[in-house]
This record gives sequence, structure tokens and C-alpha cells, in this order.
Amino acid sequence: MSLNRLIKIMETLRSPRGCPWDKEQTRQSLKPFLIEETYEVLDAIDEDDPDKIKEELGDLLFQIIFHCQLAKELGQFDISGVIDAIADKMTNRHPHVFGETKLGTSEEVLMHWEEHKKREGKNRQSVLEGVPKTMPSLLRAHKLQQKASKVGFDWARLEDVFKKFEEELQEFKDAIERKKPEEIEDELGDIFFVLVRVSHFVGVNPEEALRKTISKFIHRFRHIEIRAAESGKRLSDMTLDEMDVLWNEAKKKN
Repeated sequence: MSLNRLIKIMETLRSPRGCPWDKEQTRQSLKPFLIEETYEVLDAIDEDDPDKIKEELGDLLFQIIFHCQLAKELGQFDISGVIDAIADKMTNRHPHVFGETKLGTSEEVLMHWEEHKKREGKNRQSVLEGVPKTMPSLLRAHKLQQKASKVGFDWARLEDVFKKFEEELQEFKDAIERKKPEEIEDELGDIFFVLVRVSHFVGVNPEEALRKTISKFIHRFRHIEIRAAESGKRLSDMTLDEMDVLWNEAKKKN
């Protein structure tokens, strides 16, 4: 079985005759790699490249196997325990598939999911609990606002959100005029937070939207660099107007 082969490779890498680097790693030292591999999977998905998706999922799986090996060495759990636990959880939380319960809509499924978590003892003191602190800020804001919205803490109309945005924008401008760095930072954060709320009303994930805009920016800026090099110019020697011309060329292509 391919999974068993990968587990054996991980055990060998951590063994006395294994790799010095792998033997030095801890849960804390591996955290950046777990995050990096997750984002590389997302990049591969955005590129819609099946071979790359397969490769990056493998890299992510290896990180999971790595963490399971560390836990096994500590006498806590192993990969089999992880698989059994998630299999039991999915079966228990989908009684409409694996049992006799009737749930006809996605909304009913989500409501049942929350109720089941409560029965598992995972009911929280605050509706805002359960959103990881290490999430990217835009995504974390999105998740927190979704939770607050479910209990009615939300604007009724998109127009109300726009009104709040205009209010926050004016407060940001006022803070700039006062030249107070802490106020400027605070008000700018409020603007981002309201924009995340706008994304909810228009059905857009703000993290995904910004990720795609960043990719678009990189693609268009790279076009400027290539075209500048073809004409024998350095970007530092070009005017903004000249670069704008090339930027607009890139926009027409994408």
C-alpha cells in the first residue's frame, strides 16, 4: 500500500541512520512548512494543473505523516489513530448518509453539524470561538463575521454596509490629517473589516479575491519588466506614464 510505504520512509528518515535534518525537526519547526505546502496546493488548484495538484497534495500529505511520526515517538497517537478518528467523525456527523436521519438541504446539514458538535462537548462560551488565531487576517475576519451574522449581528442591507464604509473612510482621512500613526493603523483596520463585510453580501471570499488580485498584479507587473527589458530600459529609469502604458497592454491580455 502506498501510504504504508510513505510511513516507512518517514520512520527511516527519523531513525538513527536517517537524515540529520529530519531528526532535528519538532512540531514547532515544521509549522512554516505545513502552511507553505497548504498554499502551494491552493496555487496548483488555481492553475488547474492536475499533475501539480497531485504533487503538492503529496507534499502536504508528507507533512501530515511527519507530524504523526512525531506524535508516535511521543507515545501520543499515529497515522492510524488520525484516520480512524476522522472516519468516525465523518460517519457520525453525516447520519443522513450513513444512518436513518433525513436532511434535505445544505442548511439543515450545517445546523445538524453544529448540534452534533454540541453533543460532543464542543459547545463554546462564545459564538466566535473556534476560528484559528493563525488564519490569514482577511479569512479570519470573514469567518468571525459569518459566525456573528448567524446570531443576527449584521447589517440588513448592502447599502448599510456602504454607509459604514464611507464613515470609516472619513475617520481614516481624519486620522491622517491628525498624523497619529496608531489612529491611522486603527482606522485602516476598520476599513478592511468593513470591506470583508461587503464581501459577505456579494458572495465573495475576501481571501480568495485578494489572492487572485495579487496573482493578477504579479502577471501584469512581470509584463512591464519583460517589455522594458526588450526595449533596453530599466524600470528605475522609466516614468510612471511609460509603465502605465505597458500595464494597460497587460490588462488587455488578461
